[in-house]
Amino acid sequence: MRDRLGLVLVLGLAAAASASCGGDGAATTTTAAFSTADFNGDGVVRIGVATQGSRSDGAYYQALVEKVEQLSGDNGFAPPIIVDLIDPANARAELENLAEQPVDIIAVGSEALARGNEDLFTTYGEIFWYCNCGSSFHDTPGMMRSADSGAELNISAGYATGLLLQEGGGESAAFLGCCDLSFEVESFRGYEFGLGLVDPALEATYVPTGAFPYDFNNTAAATEAYRNAVAEGADAVYPFLGGAHIPIVKLANEDGLIVNTAGSSSGCERTDVHYDFEVRFDAGDYLDRIFSEILSGQAAEGGARRFTVGIDPEVGAFFCDASPELVRQLADLNARIGAGDFAAEIEAILAEAYGG
Repeated sequence: MRDRLGLVLVLGLAAAASASCGGDGAATTTTAAFSTADFNGDGVVRIGVATQGSRSDGAYYQALVEKVEQLSGDNGFAPPIIVDLIDPANARAELENLAEQPVDIIAVGSEALARGNEDLFTTYGEIFWYCNCGSSFHDTPGMMRSADSGAELNISAGYATGLLLQEGGGESAAFLGCCDLSFEVESFRGYEFGLGLVDPALEATYVPTGAFPYDFNNTAAATEAYRNAVAEGADAVYPFLGGAHIPIVKLANEDGLIVNTAGSSSGCERTDVHYDFEVRFDAGDYLDRIFSEILSGQAAEGGARRFTVGIDPEVGAFFCDASPELVRQLADLNARIGAGDFAAEIEAILAEAYGG
């Protein structure tokens, strides 16, 4: 039953593409797909979104919200119900409240909200659940999840930073995170390793900015950490943050530091802030790919779709505006990651981050 619902959902999402071709047949297809995606039978198709961070954080969470809004508009669905700024301690109540709303699909923005609440995915089995839960989460009945490798992503990010530091004569980078969570350790160690591939003399410093656990939105503390990093000579900053991300990017722009996105694949297009490169793990991009693969029969509920740097274009570091030589070097590094050249180093990083 759950597999059928997943397939029906994608048929509904794909209907807009057929409708764009014009003609009464396309309109009929759209209407039929809309009907079958109405899981609760109320005559309306609506998506719910639950995120820990702000829906307008300019990074990871905003990417998910904007993609759901786009999918809803393109397919004639009702406006989505967005619940953001959820404290993980209150996640169960918030997810239950959302599930009791007239929603057919719920997208959970992070493992912090899903962990400990896995029973809800089968309790509310009429809802299609999706979670961008990351590589450390487990397969869960009733839920489709996406997964990536923080080590892979940030080896790529560190290498991109290193190339730009080398080109500009810089020597150090500040990695601003939350509170030394395991996946942050994985990401930072990958970042350090990537920097070292360019030049072992390049240095990176991890700086916590939030309260334990999952506080990636503390703008005041992130700003103080940023100021201290600049005073100590940082030439690049990686705002591995949620709600505090954009404020730090703006400060980095004012000070002329190298800076990158933390998830978003649309940073290079922005005109209000400047990014030197993107570190892509965009929840919206994952949604596009996962739904298309459910449609083709390549994906199944209860498991995960893993995105691999150097293989999947949705993940890894990509320059916004760099010389062809730097672009080539970064692409070559990403390909090496995809080919498994750093498998032993990544295994060691994971052992440090998670034990084992």
